[in-house]
This record gives sequence, structure tokens and C-alpha cells, in this order.
Amino acid sequence: MPGLLDLLTESWQSGEALAERLGVSRAAVSKEARRLRAEGYPVEVSRRGYRILPGTPLPHLFHPRGRLGRPYRYLGRVGSTQDVLRAWAEEGAPEGALVLAEVQERGRGRRGRPWESRPGGSLTFSLLLRPGLPLSALGLLPLLAGLALREAVGVGGLKWPNDLLAPDGGKLAGVLLEARAEGEEVSYALLGVGVNVAWAPEGAAFLQAYAPLSRREVLEGFLLKLEALLPLLETPEALLERYRQASLTLGRKVRVHTGKGVVEGLAEDVLPDGSLLVGGVRVGAGEVELLPLL
Repeated sequence: MPGLLDLLTESWQSGEALAERLGVSRAAVSKEARRLRAEGYPVEVSRRGYRILPGTPLPHLFHPRGRLGRPYRYLGRVGSTQDVLRAWAEEGAPEGALVLAEVQERGRGRRGRPWESRPGGSLTFSLLLRPGLPLSALGLLPLLAGLALREAVGVGGLKWPNDLLAPDGGKLAGVLLEARAEGEEVSYALLGVGVNVAWAPEGAAFLQAYAPLSRREVLEGFLLKLEALLPLLETPEALLERYRQASLTLGRKVRVHTGKGVVEGLAEDVLPDGSLLVGGVRVGAGEVELLPLL
């Protein structure tokens, strides 16, 4: 039996028409719409009736053009899409499985920082990859994901390893990588992506200030671009050459906060394992602070 969410489109539909299709009363349609809104789904209600916020990647409106993004779970309010996808991966979900939520109550970025989102304004999802990579190459995957996002939206540049920054320096998006290893190979990887599309928390930036893209267009474009770029994991230098062209970090003086302390100096290069060379020092992981240009 379809539910109200399955029938909504970007066009207004009357409560009477929806009630007839569902075989319920108009009051029941109104009650279900309120419940969906409380769960975080961007259902719009007016005198014209009901619709889903335009650009929302509802399953029957979302059309991935490649193999990534299938199967797909669209959710309202969850703890974290990473946690939902991890459980699904352990159950045997195939590569390309996608979990998207309108609200993450425990959304997180790198180093455990919270990631803020807003229903209808943010794009927060997790994608399952089973790349068969050696552990030594795992550091390239965040770079590739950031590059795919940058090329998909055509805006801004990358702060190492994969934060997408707007032209004014505000953060547009970030990518979190979590992986499970078996022996010396990566069993699966979870790419958690957060994009400020129509809204941004204080101090950040949102994509629609620079490009007229909907949340669904961003998602479909990212998945297609990522699939096209994945073969570059086998030719790291080709990947790094494209990444360098999109980098806002290289050639800048930076301060990197690592687990072993602070490294400061000129960001010279990205190495074949994905690490950053700063003042002659290899940095494998850390939070980069771009220092003011002189």
C-alpha cells in the first residue's frame, strides 16, 4: 500500500484527490502530513494542497544515471546516515547503496565534530563503496570524493583533504570517510557527505548562492561524477593532477592540527598516498587552517 510520501510530487495536489487515491479521509491526509513534517520530511502544505519541496530526492523522483545510488533508502530523522549504512553494509548491501536523511541528530564531521543540517536546505547522505583497495591507497578515496563533488557542482575549490569551499572561503561541503579492513584490503568504505545547498549554519556558505542547483541535481551529479572518477584510483598520479588543479591549499601557508601536534609551513604537494607535504613534513591526517595571504 502506498503512503502519502509515495504520492507526493513537486506539483500541488488537493487533499481530496490524495485522500481518494489513498482510500482515507481528508483529515487522515492532514494528520499524516503533520506526522511527516515532524519526522523532518519537507512536506509543504497550503490552501492549494500538498506537495514535496521542489528538488527533494524522493525515491520516485530520484533517478541516478549510473550504478551508484542503487539501492536507495530515503529517511526522515535518524541518528547518523553513517550508522544506518554501516548496519546495512554488514547485512550485505551492494556497492552503490545509498542512505539519505533529512535530519541527522548525531551527524558528524571529521574529528567527531557535529555536522548541522536542515530539512530541505541540506543534503546529508552516505554511500557504500566496496573498492577492493589495499589499505595503503585508502587515503586517496577522500581526495577523489572531494574532487567528484567539486566537479559536479562547478563551484569553489578544495581544502585538503576534501572540504569544498566557496569562492569567499565559506565551507560548502565536507566528506567523512569510514572504512572496514580485512587483512591488508579495504572490505568496504562509507562516504558520508554533507552539502549546504539552500541553507548554511553560521560561518559557512550555501551552494545556491553561487549555482542554481537543487538538492536532487547535486546528488545525481555527484554520484555520476564519482563513478566516472573511481577508475583513477588505479592511476594515482592522474587523480592527483586533477586534484591539484582544484586545490585551494597547495601553494598556501597552512597550519595543520594533527594528533601529534601542530605543523605549520607551505603546503607543497599532495603525495601518492593522499597525504599532504607541509614544509617538508608529511602530514597523513589533520585539520587544515589556511593562513592569511601576505
